[in-house]
Formats: sequence, C-alpha cells, structure tokens
Amino acid sequence: MKPLVFLEHRGDQLSKGSLGVLTKAAALGEPVATVLVGGSEIKDLAATAGDFGAHHVHLISDAAFAAPLPQPRVDALTAVVRTYGYDTVLLANSVLAGDIAGALAVRLDAGLNWDLIDVELREGDLVGTRPALADSILVEVGWRSEIRLGLFRAGSFEAVPSGGSDAQISEESVDPAPHSLRARLVEQSEQTDERTSSLEDADAIVAGGIGLGGPEHFALAEALAEALDGAVGATRAAVYAGWYPYAAQIGQTGKTVSPKLYIALGISGAVQHKVGMQNAKTIVAINTDPSAPIFEFSDLAVVGDLHVIVPELIELVRQHRKARE
Repeated sequence: MKPLVFLEHRGDQLSKGSLGVLTKAAALGEPVATVLVGGSEIKDLAATAGDFGAHHVHLISDAAFAAPLPQPRVDALTAVVRTYGYDTVLLANSVLAGDIAGALAVRLDAGLNWDLIDVELREGDLVGTRPALADSILVEVGWRSEIRLGLFRAGSFEAVPSGGSDAQISEESVDPAPHSLRARLVEQSEQTDERTSSLEDADAIVAGGIGLGGPEHFALAEALAEALDGAVGATRAAVYAGWYPYAAQIGQTGKTVSPKLYIALGISGAVQHKVGMQNAKTIVAINTDPSAPIFEFSDLAVVGDLHVIVPELIELVRQHRKARE
C-alpha cells in the first residue's frame, strides 16, 4: 500500500480531522505521504505534517489554489497520485473534502468508501469500517479498484503527534485545467458565535436537550462549559425548537464530535444524537429519567434534577480550578 492523505487547512491551521486521519494512516505501518494545497499561506504548515507521522509532504502553493474550491484541488491530487503512483487516498470528511472525493473517484476511476470510522491492513488488504442502519451496526467494506479512496467521518481519530520527524517536502507545480477555474469565490464569511465556534475541536463539551426545560436554561450549559474551558452543543430537538443555533447541533444531521469529556444535560439519547457524540472519551449524563437510553452508553449516569445538580457542579469545578491556580 502506498497511501496519500489530503491535508485540509483553515487559515493558518491544519484541520484537526485531517491530522487525525494522518495519525491513523501512519499507524498502519506504511510510509505515509500527504498533499497540502493552497496559497502562499500553506508553506509554513508543511513541517507540521511531519509531527503527525508524514514521511513526505507534497506542497502545491499557488494563487490559483488560494480559494477553498474543490475542482482545482481535484486537479492537484490527480497530478500527485498519477506522478508518484499512490494507490490509496484518505480524506477527513468536510464540505470541501466530500466534493473532492466524489470528483476524484471519477477522475481516477477509483472506488470510494465514505463515512468510514476505521481502517486496517489485513493480510495486505485494506479493510474499512463504517456504521450502517442508522449507526445501529458496523459493517466492513473493501475496495476492488486499483486506486482506493476513503472518506472518514469527522471525529473518527484523535490527532496525536508521533514525536516529530523531518518529512521530506517537495514543492509541486500543477496547472489547473481552464474549466476548473471557472468557479470564483466572491465572498467568504464565517459564523462567529463564541458558544459554538470551537465545538469540533473542544476537549470538553456540555450539550443540552429538551430536558433543560427551555432556551433560557442553556445558560446552565454555557456556565458549565465556561468553567471547563469547553464548548456548548445541542440536540436536534433543541435546535428545531429554536432554543439554540444550528451550528451547535450534534448528531446525524449535525456535527460529529470526539471530546475528552462530554456532559449531556437533559438528553434522552436518541440514536440520531448518539451518532454525533459516541466517540467521546468520557460521557457523563444527567437526566431525571432512570431509563433514559443515554445511560446505556454513558460512563457516568446521574439520575436527578439537573437544575439542582449543575449549579453545584459549576461551583465545584470553579473551586477546583481556583485551587490549582
């Protein structure tokens, strides 16, 4: 296997998801290459890939790739794969990566498995794992094509530095096809909500559901998240009720997160929500219903009134932090 990982970046940071996929690819035991595409800002990011296990970084830095558009990147990845003979391309799912993966599969006549949560080498064959039937079961999938593409669900892997290595960095020259440059990015804006902006990268998340009782009670989740230096999430039901912004929605139709600590306040634990947070390292659930489904996959289950428990928990966390300072 000769793997290549697509590294996505946002501004001056490599995405956590991409680095997680790189960490996993490096753990498979084969030398891993990466490709980084963008404008001049990416040159300072190339060395970071070596910290997470990359042996080779293909750097494609040109004004033609400055805008985060998929088609020029499809041209770039196609050129790198064909020039260097890579047979496996792995990507962390995002809006951009999803577009790239689909188009790249057509361009390379490659098989694409998507929504993967794991992958392994088994007797020389690459075997992926993905959830199915509303995430109620896991299935193993393979590839029959010469070139294999894998698109991984966000939060599948933790980005873990491997101790650092000096990756070989080669600057590549790729000219996008004329039709690839017809789309233009005329404006880019990002929703800035301090309550949700760091959700996918947060080490601690406090999520609220309908059991909070009303939108005003999300103040409890916000206060606890602030005490933990974390972020606030919400269930689909709470978002649809207008209690919290959609950017905070966690679940099958929202974001997938994998924090070190996930605290669920008034959340029943429907399958749709479980999909988005089941990879959290430690799950704590507070609910008045002792038979709530979320207790079945929680590490710590607290049966009681969250309006009594959470204020006391906030105070304890604050006292603990103050004592450590």
